[in-house]
This record gives sequence, structure tokens and C-alpha cells, in this order.
Amino acid sequence: MNTKTTLPAVIWITGLPCSGKTTIGAGVFKILTGKGFSAEHLDGDEIRKIFPETGFSKEERDRHIKRIGYLASMLERHGITVIASFISPYTESRNFVRSLCNNFIEVYLSTPLSVCEQRDDKGLYARSRMGEIKGFTGIDDPFEIPPAPELIIDTSVLTREESIDSVIKYFFKTDRQ
Repeated sequence: MNTKTTLPAVIWITGLPCSGKTTIGAGVFKILTGKGFSAEHLDGDEIRKIFPETGFSKEERDRHIKRIGYLASMLERHGITVIASFISPYTESRNFVRSLCNNFIEVYLSTPLSVCEQRDDKGLYARSRMGEIKGFTGIDDPFEIPPAPELIIDTSVLTREESIDSVIKYFFKTDRQ
């Protein structure tokens, strides 16, 4: 694993709420920075704290993901590997981000909805099912499954460490360099 010849990339981790995006992204970030890479972790929950006025309609989500994608592509062009952990439910906006990046690695966490609901310590799925939250991805707003992601990881089958290791191994694949 030669950090001198490994190209920076945008590692875009997508999946349902509570599928493990933040956990996997943080783990990948920790390993890459530990190996001396310039890296940044952009996480949906953290970014929304900075921009709390960002809404949840399809149009607002599309604009939000496109803005984040533009930022990620700029960082990548400056030699920084970006780990982006976002629900990003729509194929069109993910494809837009892909088109901006030189090296885009889409990681789809295919964790089943039932498992995501069990992991939901904030109770958002339950509140959505009771009608308290409208437009919640996986309940009354669709998640469009990526048609051809570079990696598919089911975090209900693989451990946290195995999931992170899968992303790291793909990042260092020689045919990607």
C-alpha cells in the first residue's frame, strides 16, 4: 500500500438511515489518516448541523447532495481523499457527484430496512411510521438502489471492521491507481 502512488478519491457511502454510513466512514477516515493520507470525512449529520435550514424535499435533498459533491470533488482535485457519508437517496444526484469526480468509489450499504429500524436509537423510523415525520427515506420517501456501485456491503452480515476493511481494500486496488 504505497501512499505515494495511490490516487485521491471520493469514497461516497450511501444507504438507508442507520445502515452504518457514519460508522464505516469514520473508520475508513481513521485508517487512511493513520497511514498518512490527506483525508476529510464529510458526514450528513455533521453537515446538517452547519446548514440546519436545509430541508428534506426531493429538490432540497438533490441541491444539498450536489453542493456536497462539488465540495468533495474540489477537495479531491487538491489531493485529498474524501469519505462522504450521506443517505443521498436519489440516483440522479449521486450520478451528478460521480460526474464531478476523477476517482469516485460508490459504496452502497445494502443493510435491510428491518435491521436499520432496530438500530435507530433516535426513534426516527417509529416517528415516521406514526406520521410525525414526513418524507423519511425508506418509509414514505424512496431510496433508489445504486445500479452499479463499486462496492456493496451489508452491515447486518459483515462486522464493522470487515466493512471498513472492504472499503480500504478497494481503495488500494492497483487497477484503480
